[in-house]
Amino acid sequence: MHIRQLRGWLVRFFGMFHRKRREREFAEELESHLAFHIEDNLRAGMSPEEARRLALVKLGGVTLTQELHREQGGLPMLETLWQDLRFGLRMLRRNPGFSLIAILTLALGIGATTAIFSVVEGVLLKPLPYRQPQELVTIKFNAQGQGNKDLPVSASAYFIFREQSNTLQGIGLCVRGMSGVGETVNVTGSSEPENVPALRVTDGLLPVLGITPWLGRFFTREDDAPGSAETVILAYGYWNSRFSGDRSVLGKTLEVDGTPRTIIGVLPEGFRFLDQSPPSLVLPRKLDRGKTYLGDNVYDGVARLKPGVTLQQANADAARLLSIELKSFSMPAGLSLKLLEDMKLAPRLLPLKQQVVGDVEKVLWVLLGGISLVLACACANLANLLLVRAESRRQELAIRAALGASRSRIAAQLLSESLLLAVGGGLLGLGLAYGALRILVGLAPPGLPRLHEIGIDGGVLLFTFVASLVGGLLFGSVPAFKYAGAGLGLREGGRGMSESRERQRTRNVLVIVQVALALVLLVSSGLMIRTFRALTNVNPGFVAPSEVQTFGIALREAQVKEPERVLRLEEEMLHKIEAIPGVSSVGLSGTVPMRRVGGFNSQVFARDRASSTSELPRRCRFQFVSPGFFKTLGTPLVAGRDFTWSDLNNMVPVAIVSDNFARANWGDPANALGQQIRQTPQSDWLEIVGVVGDVRQDGVEKEAPASVYWPILVANIGGSAVFDFALRSAAFTIRSPRAGSESLMNEVRQAVWSVSPQLPLAEVHTLNDYYMKSMARTSFTLVMLAVAGSMALFIGLVGLYGVIAYSVSQRRREFGIRMALGAGKREILKLVISQGIKLALLGVACGLAGAFTLTRLMSGLLFGVSATDPLTLVVITISLLVVALLACWIPAHRATKVDPMIALRHE
Repeated sequence: MHIRQLRGWLVRFFGMFHRKRREREFAEELESHLAFHIEDNLRAGMSPEEARRLALVKLGGVTLTQELHREQGGLPMLETLWQDLRFGLRMLRRNPGFSLIAILTLALGIGATTAIFSVVEGVLLKPLPYRQPQELVTIKFNAQGQGNKDLPVSASAYFIFREQSNTLQGIGLCVRGMSGVGETVNVTGSSEPENVPALRVTDGLLPVLGITPWLGRFFTREDDAPGSAETVILAYGYWNSRFSGDRSVLGKTLEVDGTPRTIIGVLPEGFRFLDQSPPSLVLPRKLDRGKTYLGDNVYDGVARLKPGVTLQQANADAARLLSIELKSFSMPAGLSLKLLEDMKLAPRLLPLKQQVVGDVEKVLWVLLGGISLVLACACANLANLLLVRAESRRQELAIRAALGASRSRIAAQLLSESLLLAVGGGLLGLGLAYGALRILVGLAPPGLPRLHEIGIDGGVLLFTFVASLVGGLLFGSVPAFKYAGAGLGLREGGRGMSESRERQRTRNVLVIVQVALALVLLVSSGLMIRTFRALTNVNPGFVAPSEVQTFGIALREAQVKEPERVLRLEEEMLHKIEAIPGVSSVGLSGTVPMRRVGGFNSQVFARDRASSTSELPRRCRFQFVSPGFFKTLGTPLVAGRDFTWSDLNNMVPVAIVSDNFARANWGDPANALGQQIRQTPQSDWLEIVGVVGDVRQDGVEKEAPASVYWPILVANIGGSAVFDFALRSAAFTIRSPRAGSESLMNEVRQAVWSVSPQLPLAEVHTLNDYYMKSMARTSFTLVMLAVAGSMALFIGLVGLYGVIAYSVSQRRREFGIRMALGAGKREILKLVISQGIKLALLGVACGLAGAFTLTRLMSGLLFGVSATDPLTLVVITISLLVVALLACWIPAHRATKVDPMIALRHE
């Protein structure tokens, strides 16, 4: 039965496409039947008139029969819809100016909303590109004793989790993988030396992600064991570029940081580790279980849950394993277990996607909400335009109602025209979104995750379709309900007729909505402008960053073994660069401010404070620097002195601390001079010889961390008398007015290569690049909300202008009578402007109420300003009212030009 019904529907559906031919054939058949009946009646002796009448009666009427056949042979609902769409298209073609304005207005709203949704979908909604991504978790620890919620994984925890977990299928570690900036290595031995990004992992990481090699194999437990043969895996792109896609590359050797490594595999095409830039090489981490101690929390962990295991269960199991870890491994020599107990560690397993997305989620939802308000503003504007247009068609609609058209039939016709506008706006908006998306990706802040996954796909197309459909129903329903039959009647087209107060009230409400939405967006963008200004007024701890050139080098142990020789080479390079014309100072450090990688937090003991190993030491930011580093940055010396090259060459135990570290420990920076600090109870004591200004290492919006600066060559820093630390991965900082120029970098390369010819330079940027990137998210949000606010303001004021202009055109007779009775131009001007200003004031009042509520959602994005900043609210309100006054003045001025005699004669 169901198959027969489906077949019948299909026959009727396809019959719609050949309706004229089928109706012609049926008419011919019906005519032949009529002729047969007439002929029979004539044989029976009837007259021709009587014979035809009785034949028509027998057939039931030709017209009625044809109508019944038409209904049974097609789908009336679809045919009616198709008829409405064709009629609507003809009506839109008759008013090309109106249609173009309506489609463009809607396209702006849909295009902007679609572009931002593409970013939201690519960053937040798409699953990670791994097998069963919902099973992947990142492993962190919550150190409640230190207030640290993102403590990395230790090697000891890794071994216990790998061996005894009841909830994890597998676990892997990587070095600095979650920070978004990976390690770099030097590839030498053939052709020109390269500095390439690399990923250092344990053997289980790649299998945990669920990927398979394109060629060869991944690391095994034997490859990751200490003392095993050195191996390497190539990225697909690097394999193609360096080895031209040669499949016989397996088994060949590649010299990485001076060590020959056997190539065992090639990663699949397009592989990315989380949101990190694609690595060129993957190296094994080679952790030694026998030399592992507690407290080495420096790794990033990724694990896969067993099927059916929840995060709560995994965290409970991890808490059990944490107690086993404390019993299975010992603390480093000289440190007490109470140190870890006071940290109050607790496992914190989170979905891996949450780790990748980070804190950008709020930014994107705020932007999508803001741009959606633009679409709502556009829909309100279009509803107003359609109301005006429907008013001009009232006579036509009244005639249709008088001829029997039902309320629903007229509403369907009006809605079909709105849907046609929505389709046109959606298609054009999709094209605008494609172009806007390319601009958005180019403007996107460097910290925006999953940038490479943003694009127009099926989900975005579906969103555009739904947004267009909903928008069409929203702005089309208002005129459809207002003009679908209620109150329609035949009338004359002119004299004395004025629109009803109800319809005027509807248009006024829509204008109020537009002004309110515009105010909310303008206040949001105003708050971001205030935030950006506040950030630019923050002292970052350095001066004139555009005059500081930076780059990195790496002197690996396989290339230069002795720490003293590392220092001599770096010092020689520094002096060579100092001799370049235009260079005023040069410094060396582990990283540069705001690069967000290189510095690390660790404990520090003060001799007059928590020197006992059972007490929790103060944690601070560590950094290794050379003489001249602070001078190059422009960081002020608050007390004491800088390092000297004599200090470094003789390994004098000295240190420098930041101003906030000194004040937190000794109250006054001068009191810190002469105090002694060290990293571990087994390290040598280092005397504080200087205090420098605070530097905002993590970005302008982040507080400057308490910092300790060690020399780039220091003895016994890690608590071993035979271990001397030398800064092998160093960042050079050069102060020169030529910073950022290729000519300066050419001379710098020659200076470096004159000391070490095989040494590639990496991360070539000015300090200003890092400084601006630290504010990129704020500036990106500012630009997007400013664009949204400007669009909403333009649309809202156009709507206000349109309502006042239409009102003026409808009240010409009234103005003529007023002027004939003695009213002056000033009174007319005041009358019209007061109408528009009342609407604007109501919109501002509603907008302020909305802004007080909605801008609180932005509090996490603001800096140095509250979500209800009075200055922003007052300035935006006054500015909006001034612009609204201008929008009202133009039609008001036109009203003063009405000639009373012409207006009265016309009426």
